[in-house]
Amino acid sequence: MTGAFDDWSGLRVFLAVLRCGSTLAASRDLGMSQPTVTRRIDALEHSLSLKLFERDTRGFRPTRDALRLQPLAEAVEQAMAAFVDGATAARQTMLEPIRITAPRLNFSPLFTAILAEFSAQHPGVRFGLISSYALLDLAGGEADVAIRIARRISDERLICSKLTDVTSTLFASRGYAETRGLPRSERDFAGHSFVVYDPSPSPDGLNAWLMKRISPDQIVSRSQDAESVCAAIAAGLGIGPVPTSLAVDYPAMMPCFPPPQEVTVHSWLCIAQDAWRRPEVKAFAAFFAPRFREGYAAHKAEGERRWALTIPSRSS
Repeated sequence: MTGAFDDWSGLRVFLAVLRCGSTLAASRDLGMSQPTVTRRIDALEHSLSLKLFERDTRGFRPTRDALRLQPLAEAVEQAMAAFVDGATAARQTMLEPIRITAPRLNFSPLFTAILAEFSAQHPGVRFGLISSYALLDLAGGEADVAIRIARRISDERLICSKLTDVTSTLFASRGYAETRGLPRSERDFAGHSFVVYDPSPSPDGLNAWLMKRISPDQIVSRSQDAESVCAAIAAGLGIGPVPTSLAVDYPAMMPCFPPPQEVTVHSWLCIAQDAWRRPEVKAFAAFFAPRFREGYAAHKAEGERRWALTIPSRSS
């Protein structure tokens, strides 16, 4: 019967009926109607010119020919499964990496832990990490995903979801605090030295707020990124603005007062529309966002507990 049989999907129905013992049970297993299963068995028997099942009130009983053919059908089943697995693996090796851009401080232990967990569950997905404080053009293809810090995202070409509130306040080293004291409000800034961002990372952030309240001769260090600002503060050069979540990683620093509410900004997960059409990017976004929010909240709470006894309340 060379060339007479080409219904490979019929073997799946044949094995289901053989294993389940009836077309009704097989239909439930396959997710198709019982009449369809019966028609597929009839068509298979006609194609092979063999009687595969004896029909009676107790169901479908396999014939001797059916039992002889079962191992061969199962071998085809296994081969098809291997074929699908091979195609999936080939497709995954062709996936473009998900290019993620963020300031260096966002490539934190929390970020890398989430990335490692996702990669373990999706071994075919690759990543490219771009550490940059510049706002790369996602819509222009410079990256696929970005973590951005801003009060709002105005680029309507991007698909954005809010991750966290980002609070900041002024921090100083313990050595600075012991020798010069700490300002407990903006009214106490006179006589203190400050570390600032230059240029300011945000027109409505804490650095801009601070620059309006101090004089140029109070500035002893200017830096372009958060890591440099933290290094200058930790060295005791002066007081400077630091996100509270980042300051947790610098146990030698202490806050001057609670974060001013008017300078709270947000972190955002931003995705280019072309990238959003890729299933692996959607899967990463759905996986990353809730875990990042949860981990960020826990990290921030750790700092708040640590500093609870060192800063006055807003009402004091």
